[in-house]
Order: sequence, then structure tokens, then C-alpha cells
Amino acid sequence: MAYVVPIHKPTSVRHAVKLRLLDPGEDCLVVVKANNLHMYRQNGTTLALEHTKSIYGKVTMLEKFRPASSRTDHLFVGTDRYAYFTLSWDASKRQWITERTFVDAADNGAKDSQSGSRCLVDPSGQIMVLDLFEGIVTVLPIIQKVDRAGKKKGYELGNLGDPAPARIPELYVKSAAFLHGASSPTLALLWEDGHGKVHLRAKEVSYTDGSSSEPAVAELTDTSMVIPNVPDQGASHIIPVPAPVGGLLILGESTVTYVDGKSNEITSTNLDEPTIFATWEQLDHTRFLLADDYGKLFLLELDVDEGAYASCSLKILGETSKASVIVALNSSHVFVGSHQGDSQVISLDFEAATLEVDQTIPNIAPILDFTLMDMGSQAGEGQINEYSSGQARIVTGSGAFQNGSLRSVRSGVGLEDQGILGEMEGITDLFSLRSSSLERQADTLVASFVNETRVFRFSSDGEVEESEAFNGLSLSENTLLAASVLTDQIIQVTPTSVRLLDAESGTVVSEWTPSAGQHITDASANEEKVVVAVGGVSLVALDIRSQLAVVVQKTFGSTSQIACVTVPPSPSTACVVGFWQSAAISVLGLDTFEELHVEDLGDGDRVSVPRTLLLAQVLPDHPPTLFVAMADGIVFTFLVNTDDYSLSGKKSMVLGTQQAGFSAIPRGDGLSNVFATCEHPSLIYGEEGRLVYAAVTADEATCVCPFDAQAFPGSIAIATASDLKISLVDVERRTHVKDLELNQTVRRVAYSAKLRAFGLGTVKRTLQDGAEIVKSHVKLVDEVHFELLDTYALNDEEIVESVIRAELGDGADGPSERFVVGTGYLEDERGDSVRGRILVFEVNEERKLKVVAELGVKGACRCLSILDGKIVAALIKTVVIYAFDEGSTTPSLVRLASYRTATAPIDMAITGNIIAVADLMKSVSIVEYRRGEGSVPHKLQEVARHFQTAWGTAVAHVAKDTFLESDAEGNLMVLHQNNNGVTEDDRRRLETTSEMRLGEVVNRIRSINMPVSADAAVIPRAFLATVEGSIYLFALIAPRKQDLLMRLQASLAKVIDSPGHMSFNSYRAFKNTVRETDEPFRFVDGELIERFLDCSELMQEDLVEGLEASAEDVRGMVEGLKRLH
Repeated sequence: MAYVVPIHKPTSVRHAVKLRLLDPGEDCLVVVKANNLHMYRQNGTTLALEHTKSIYGKVTMLEKFRPASSRTDHLFVGTDRYAYFTLSWDASKRQWITERTFVDAADNGAKDSQSGSRCLVDPSGQIMVLDLFEGIVTVLPIIQKVDRAGKKKGYELGNLGDPAPARIPELYVKSAAFLHGASSPTLALLWEDGHGKVHLRAKEVSYTDGSSSEPAVAELTDTSMVIPNVPDQGASHIIPVPAPVGGLLILGESTVTYVDGKSNEITSTNLDEPTIFATWEQLDHTRFLLADDYGKLFLLELDVDEGAYASCSLKILGETSKASVIVALNSSHVFVGSHQGDSQVISLDFEAATLEVDQTIPNIAPILDFTLMDMGSQAGEGQINEYSSGQARIVTGSGAFQNGSLRSVRSGVGLEDQGILGEMEGITDLFSLRSSSLERQADTLVASFVNETRVFRFSSDGEVEESEAFNGLSLSENTLLAASVLTDQIIQVTPTSVRLLDAESGTVVSEWTPSAGQHITDASANEEKVVVAVGGVSLVALDIRSQLAVVVQKTFGSTSQIACVTVPPSPSTACVVGFWQSAAISVLGLDTFEELHVEDLGDGDRVSVPRTLLLAQVLPDHPPTLFVAMADGIVFTFLVNTDDYSLSGKKSMVLGTQQAGFSAIPRGDGLSNVFATCEHPSLIYGEEGRLVYAAVTADEATCVCPFDAQAFPGSIAIATASDLKISLVDVERRTHVKDLELNQTVRRVAYSAKLRAFGLGTVKRTLQDGAEIVKSHVKLVDEVHFELLDTYALNDEEIVESVIRAELGDGADGPSERFVVGTGYLEDERGDSVRGRILVFEVNEERKLKVVAELGVKGACRCLSILDGKIVAALIKTVVIYAFDEGSTTPSLVRLASYRTATAPIDMAITGNIIAVADLMKSVSIVEYRRGEGSVPHKLQEVARHFQTAWGTAVAHVAKDTFLESDAEGNLMVLHQNNNGVTEDDRRRLETTSEMRLGEVVNRIRSINMPVSADAAVIPRAFLATVEGSIYLFALIAPRKQDLLMRLQASLAKVIDSPGHMSFNSYRAFKNTVRETDEPFRFVDGELIERFLDCSELMQEDLVEGLEASAEDVRGMVEGLKRLH
């Protein structure tokens, strides 16, 4: 049973619309990223994200309209499952409201439109048309009046009526648009016939409402506007021209043609250079923005003479990401949404014909390939830490052509270094102070070492100086605690004393010392009291306001030695103490040390003790949270009732193998984040009423403290094993993307830990004299600095198909690290039989690429892999295994065995001597490599096959005899080979054990080996990367959790609503051209499961009813699942 969850949401933008949704007088922008609606407000020259909502369906169309009864616009949304609905916005509840849904308009016998789904609204507001299928359009009326029959149907003025299909003879419609100024709704179609000829035709659209016995009827009637064989046969778009000019424009590859709406007269204007237009946007009645396939943005301006078209001019404004959609935000700012590059907000200067990028919205789509890096151990492929630890990163080949880049994707809380104080070893603790009552922010940093204390003073402009003496602080021993208290005083606790100092004069106001021969082992303080542990057995509370007068003292004895203590912020009447022997914590009254509450943290055979305590307000509208760090790396949390200091809501989290240190980092809103220092530093913060543990993308930290200085506002001081620095820390976890712009498609990515470098296969496209020139390269990139080291150019018309790293050869020093590249040639007819090459590269000492072996092959080498030191190549129709023979002079590749596939191999996954081959049309076959001995030849033998039709895109081995396959229609299938089957047919047939529709095409699957605890609910097995820029984590569900997760998913699917009231089961049900199911089969959607945490406690109790698990248990399980990413 399988589990899948996104660790990086889709970033590709294909649809966007500006509308007045939030307020009648304010524009906002709605952007679609796969199945997510993102709502943005315009904030000056940038966009600010206002709201995000997921939909149970991939959005394929987006349009706005304004019902007569509404003060704001409504949003029309269409999905890939042919479900449609309209949405409005409820400002008081800050949520989408579904106004109308439509019955599935799909025609099972029709083909999808070749140019994609489109939605068009008549300028007069009478008709909406959906172009979904070849030869069919769906017409929806926008209600103009409501009669008695309409009232019975629930019609509202200005809303959408019932859809009606209408057939048209034009099958391949390249573009469509409603004409302006027509007496009745008139739809212009740019279409291509079966001979490749492009024509223009306009049709009047009529709609007749149905009755209880008759369905609604729509008709499209030809008008006099017919342009056979338009002047530019490369025409791709038509643009309706608003009144008073009217007519329309046809965008071709070399011309822009105007068609008069009355006389059908055409006027063509030649372009300076041929191009392919991708999309357009209207600025006003005579100006339009055009974007082409190469990232250029044009201004098309019409010259109008007495209300009639005279001519047009086209000028280049600049270059942007290749646009999928353009939206004019106002007269000078434009949103450029892109599928192949970053989306952008740009400002335009029409006078100077220039543009400037004001905001970049990152996009890593489409992900063509990716590889995995383990930042912690630098281990080889297949050995990787969990992504959410922040130690592992995913490096993707993203974008296309001029927007192509190498992207490093890493999860965690980011640290931005503001300054480094220098190399310092052995720092044990850090404290920030105010040097005087005049300072409102920290200006002094105290660093404690094993046997000394050092002080650093900061000026307002960030200059730092180490002080030999500071305000009476004792610097000859280590400091356990230092803090600014009572506006103008400083408290310092060392192993030998507690000192209260005057911050102005530096004089000692008061000093308390323990009895002779005893030392202070721990201390904590707030504005009023300081509590110290003496000799590990006594606890003393001192009143700061009374010059360190002893409030209470208590000896616990040698059997209850004190391990740690914390005093909550003022006002507080209690403190919390941890004990060594009992592995317990006690809440004690601060004035009497009377025991108020005891919590035993022992757990059977596990022997551990509390080592660090912290009480902080992390969650809004919740009690403070007590954090307890155990010596074995486990962190317990409790909610603390501030009335009686009782503890509740006990939870645990493993942060490492050793104790964590805590530091509260104020957020400025009355809440704090908690920085935990351990093997993998983490930031703990509140989100949606729960604690989130996020890895910090930084080197190992030993201690931190808040340092909100004038020169470094909102910063922290952080000490590592070797240095001390000032950094800015993010308030929560996010995905960090680092990029190397290559301005060409990064088609393949391979990573070598030994070489500390990436091997890339790239494709560059340029225009020369109106013709596209494509050139491929193999590139070497440094892993640390993301710098290009070397480039090797392939032959003309040769395209890189695959790149892998491999250990090849059998020299004196053992196998050598190599990059192996497979290629294919573009031209169909070559003078020789070579259709591709296999190249083996080594990286020399100068970190340059050198070809050490080359082999011409008779088909493009689509995929490469390694089996027992041998190269396995997937060619056009065969899978071939080669031995790498270094020989006495020149290395060569020797063919050992081959296997002929059903159609064409797309991907391979190898484990042991088993090769799983994903086929273009025939799903997956399992091939066994049998080594030859003596006169027995090497052999590749098919041992099993999936006998269903599936257009495979990727395959990976995820468990013993178990494989994960993705197909070109957005489905995932888990296939199992039953080697213990009774019959030969049982053993040869791959069984489908799980399947679901992901809704995004997966380009690459990489297997992972992620260590998990024995009680883990799921076992991560692979990462998946998609065309839409998503990265998913795939896991197998532990047998004992399968029933629980499946039933929990079923319960959540019933109560978690989606805009449009879409069905979760239909959304995730498997669907391809051959078959369709009603629900996912043995597959759990982690994104839905995690919505459990968003439900109220009462709803959670209802959801777990009958699950044989408490709401608290399920919460803990789901929080653990969420921490995986």
C-alpha cells in the first residue's frame, strides 16, 4: 500500500486573470499553479500573496464574469476532469464560495482539443463558450432575464445557465475569439484542415433554453467572414479589436494581418524578423502586448484613421521569461506568468521601449531531471538523509531553452549571515546585553568559554570591538547566565557567584556566593528572580528587586540531583526543575519550592534524563509550551496552565542522538520561536495551532542567543565549533532554491560525490536568419559554488539524451569515477547507420572533461544505467548491455547482450541483476541479466511484464520485487512481481498493488534509502519530479498502519470540501485512455491526511470514531508524517 505527499508544491503558471474579487473597487490577480489557486494583491510594484487554496482537479481554464446581482466578479474554473464551477469570495470568512457547478460536459467519443481547453466570454456578456473537444463547442448562456421557468431552475440574473454542446466541422481550432461590435455573439475560429492549410471563419452563436422535457440547444451558424488560406500559414492567434475599429488581427510567424469585420478586407504587415507568438494581452483599444516563444515582449500599436484601421507597428520592449499568460495589472505594470521560467512582475516604459523586472516569482518547472545530494555525509547515491532534515538537497534541471537552469532545492529555515566576528573555538554559551539604560536594543554580546568570558561591544553602525572589562562582569571564569534586568542592571551568574551589577557605573550592587566548596551548576532568571542550582543538590531563589535577597532555599539530597532548571518570564510564581536519577521534571512554587506537579519522563528500558528546559509562548491563543530536552536527543513538549501550572498535551520528537540546547527567539508579536541546537539545528515555531520542527540550513550550531541590535535588527548570534557570527533567521521553514542560470535546457543531471561535481546534458536553441539552430553540450558544474567548470560540445544535430555517473574500469587503483553520456541525432536520414553515441568522460586534475571512450549506436540512446560495473543502454527499440574494456591502449565498449522491447524504452531501474524497463506504450517489463560463462553467452531474458497499456514516463525500484511507474496521463502505479506464484503465468504477470491519478506528469523518479524508526507509519522509497514543478515523496505504508490510514483518508474525503464541491475519490481515481476507475486503489494522499491537523478538536474526535486510535494518537502520527517533508 502506497503513500504520496508533495514536498514542493507546483510552481508552473499557465493561467491567470485579473478581476475585482475582494472588493468592488480593487483589482486582484488569481494565478493557477496546477491544482492550486493563488490570490495576489498588488502592493506598489510587486504582488503580495493573499490566499492559497487547493482544488480536487488540475485547472485547465480560468475566466471572470460579473453577475448582475453581485458587487464583485465571479471566477469560472474548469478542470482536466471536465468539471466546471463558478466561485465568489466571502471577505468576512476569507474563503471561496461555490456559486454554481456544472454536470460533466465530457463526450467520451470525442478527442480533446489539440490546442488545449479554452474559455471565451462574449464582449456583450450574453454567451460563454468552452472549446474542449475536436468538432464540439459547449455554450453556456449568461442569464439576461429570468422567467418563471428560469426561477424554477434556480437561475439568477447575470449568472450562467445550463450548458449545451454544438458541433462544428472545424476539428483543429488553433485559436478562437469573440468579435467586438457584432449584432449578436459572433465567434471567430482560426483552424487548420487535414492538408495543413489554415483558414479563418466566423460563426454566430445562438442558444435556446431547454425545458423539463427538452434539453437546451446551441447552434453555430456561418457568417460572411470567411478567409480561406490566410496569408501567413504559420498563423497561431487571433486578437479581436475593440470598437470603434472592430475586426480582428491574425498573428502569424512573419506577418500581422488585420481583417476588417465588415468588408473582410485584409491588410498584412511584415515582421522585421520571423517569430512564433505564444500569448497576448490587450492594454487598451489600440495597444496590445505580444510575447513570443523566445522570451521577447512586443508592443503592437494600431494606427487608426477616423475610427478605421490604417496600419500597425510592432516594437520590442525587452526580454522576459517565456510567457504562458500575460496580465496587465495597470497602465504600466504587467504580470508575466511562465511555465518554462520564473514568473515576473515587470514595469514598462513605452516611450523608451524598455522594461524592468520588479519582482520574480520562482518557478522550477518543468523538472526534466533531478539528482539527490546528501549534504551531511556526502554519501553516494542511494544513501540520503530525509529531505526535511535540511541536510539533503534535490538538484533539478529546470526550465527550458533560454529559461533553463540548474536549481538546488532544499527545505529548512534559512540563515543569512550579517557578519562574522572571527574564528573562536570552545564557546559554551552566548548572551546579549544592553550596556546602559539609554540603549533600547542590545549592543553587547557575551561569549562564555570553558574557563573565561569574552565581551564584544557593537556600535550603531555595526563596528565591533572586544572589551577587556565591561561593567563589572567577571571575565576570568565561564558565565552560566547573563541578562539585562530592571532597565539599568545586569545579572551575571558564574560557578562561584551571582552578581547584580549597575549597567551605568559598572559597580557591584549585590553579590551572592554559595557555601564554601560548593559551585553553581545551573541558573535561570526573569526580571524579578534568579534561581540557581548549587552542587547539584540544592536550589536557591534570589530576589533581584531586593538586591539578591534569598527568597527560599531547599536541599533535595544526593538521590534527587538537579539536572536543569528554568524560570518562566515575569510575572511567574513557579519554576521547573529536571532531576537526574528519577528522569522526571517537577513544577515548584517560586516562593516556597513546594512541589506543584510532577511528570515522569522515563520510558521502560530507555534510560535518559532531562538536560535542558525552556518555557516559551510559541503558539498564539494557546498556553505557554514547556520544552524538555533529554540526554538521548528526544524533546518532550507540554502545554502549561498558567493558573495552576499543570501540564497537559504531552508530545515527543526525536531531534538527534544527543541533548538539544534551547534559546527563545522573540518574533516581535508577543510570541517566540525556539532555536534548538543539536547535530542538526532546528527552529521550532507555531503554525496553525501546532508546533513545527524545521531544520536550519546552517552548519552545526553549538549555541545561539537573540541579538536585536541597532545595526543588526531581528538577528541572532550563533556560535559553531569554529566561529562566531551574526545572522538573520527566517521565522519559519520554506523551500530554499539556489540557481545557476545556463540559458539553455538542462535536460539531464548526474551527480558525483567523489568528484564533487554535476555532469549536465544541455540543449541550446538560437535563431539564425529566421531558422532555429539547436546545439547540445555536456557541462561540468562544481557542487559547492554552483560554478561552471567545463563544457564539451556535441556534434551538430546531436542531442543529449541521458547522463549518468558510474564507477568504471578495473585499474590498479580500482574503478574510476566517470560520466557516461548517451546521445541521438535529429535528422532522420543520415549517410551512415549511426543514430546516436555513447560517450564515456573522465574528469582530469584540472577539472576538465575528457572523452576516454566512444561508441556509435544505431538508435538514439534514450537511457543509461549501470549493472555490476557494466553499462546498460536503452536504444530506440532495444536494451543493450556493454562491458567497459580499458584494454592496453584505448578503452572501448564491448556488446554483451541485448533485449528487444515492445515499442521504445523510456526509462530503466536496476537492482541486482534485474532491469525494469518502462516502455513508451506497453508499461513495464522485467528483464534478468544472466552472466555468460565459458561458451555460454551473456543473456538478457524477460521474466515478467505488466500486460496493460500504459504510456510510461519513469520507473523505479521501491521494494523487493516492487516497482513504481508513472505514465504520460498523470497516473502512478505500484507493480509487484509475484515470484511465489503457483503458475508460470502468475510469476510472469506484474500485479497492480496500488494506483492513483496524480494529475501531473512525472518526468523522473529517484529511489531513496531513508532510515526510519521501527514504529514509523510509512517508509519513504522515492522522490518524484513533475512537469508542473512539483516534487513528491513516495512511501510504502507499514502494514500495521495501512487500515488506519486508508480509513482516515475515507473519513477526511467526506468532510474536507473543495471549491466546486469536487469529489476527492474522482480526483484521485486512475484514468487513462483505456480505463477509468471510481477511486484511488490502495493509495493514500498525504496532502489530504495532513488536513486532519487543520480540523477542530471536535471534528478530529468525529473523524477517528471507529478507527481504533485516539485523536491524540492520530494527531501524533500525522504530525510525524508532516515532518517527513
